[in-house]
Amino acid sequence: MKRSVIDISDLSTEEIRELIRVAEDIIGHPADYEEACRHRKLATLFFEPSTRTRLSFEAAMYELGGNVISVAGGNTSSAAKGESIADTAKTVSCYADIIAMRHPKEGAAYVAAQNASIPVINAGDGGHCHPTQTLADLLTIWREKGTFENLTIGLCGDLKFGRTVHSLIQAMSRYAGVRFVLISPEELKLPSYVKKDVLAAKGIAYTQTTDLLGAMPDLDILYMTRVQRERFFNEEDYLRLKDSYILTPQKLANAKKDLSVMHPLPRVNEISVAVDDDPRAAYFKQVLYGKYMRMALILKLLKEAGRL
Repeated sequence: MKRSVIDISDLSTEEIRELIRVAEDIIGHPADYEEACRHRKLATLFFEPSTRTRLSFEAAMYELGGNVISVAGGNTSSAAKGESIADTAKTVSCYADIIAMRHPKEGAAYVAAQNASIPVINAGDGGHCHPTQTLADLLTIWREKGTFENLTIGLCGDLKFGRTVHSLIQAMSRYAGVRFVLISPEELKLPSYVKKDVLAAKGIAYTQTTDLLGAMPDLDILYMTRVQRERFFNEEDYLRLKDSYILTPQKLANAKKDLSVMHPLPRVNEISVAVDDDPRAAYFKQVLYGKYMRMALILKLLKEAGRL
């Protein structure tokens, strides 16, 4: 049976734990997986710029022994001629075994999944969600903290357009004792629908503040995000807000010794490079863990589709 992953809620907590188990087994025994996807093809359809997500999907498939065919940018595909997402999905289904797709429009991956005859993985759709980044985040949290429960998570920066933030809140709200501290300028606050449909609906504790330094001592995890130029309708607003929060070693002085600093990357200047040498910096580990979780997810979906 073909199954797609468009939203992190498409995966149960049991399935996430199993993906983590497989990812950790890949980390420990990579040679056991070198031929796992032999003669299988991943199509990467990226209609929006990407470095980590696209390359990690491609690295994941190659390290599983599979092959990759790709579209990088809408101007290099028939989308530039006006082809619909539905027709693109049907076409690519004739060539590949599984699709990873990024698109600037919310809901694009869902449309692709409805029309493809092979599994579709949402690699980010506009400001909506980014489930495989969340899988990378979850493996990072698991390996850093050894639990998903009773954590205070600070989310800082662009909480309005940040699809990684929206997905992480949805994922972590399923675990007991989790509390969120939402740190942003007024203009980039978490959308009310996320607060209502996820946090309030599940009785999750959260506070909102503009004060990063004041929130710092309570945090177990600090998840920094960049202010995303591509989501703004005018340059003036972006320039006014882009440097709202810049994390420096000095700002970490009152943080917990076992704080984990995360970031979905790319960063612009919201984390000083001087923080990179701090043992609490976990964002480059996140990058690597993303590859392993994508490997685990590709294996899962291909097996369920009867293609392995």
